Amino acid sequence: MSGFAAAGALLLVGVAVVVGLYAVARVVAVGAGGSPVVAFQGGAAPGEHAFSRFHVRWYVVSMIYLAFEVEMVFMYPWALVVSSMGAAAVVEMFLFLGVLVVGVLYAWREGAFEWT
Repeated sequence: MSGFAAAGALLLVGVAVVVGLYAVARVVAVGAGGSPVVAFQGGAAPGEHAFSRFHVRWYVVSMIYLAFEVEMVFMYPWALVVSSMGAAAVVEMFLFLGVLVVGVLYAWREGAFEWT
């Protein structure tokens, strides 16, 4: 079988898989006449749509949270190898933490932590 025939057979199999998946989705699809699906909120009906907008302050909080989570991603492996690397690893980690502290001080100065 030549390369062109193999590519054509692979394309044909790919198209058949996609068409088959659409057919299965059509067969097992839930009808439109069912009861509406709402988010469970302690038995109470939700007061707003699930995709409603959040206040912009939550985005700032989430970015600060992610920054400190990324810090932990770097600190876990460092904690495992610090004894074998010596004092240079300790100095590098404190430099890294210093950069994070400077970032927190900057965010504090800009008012990112104020909630009013």
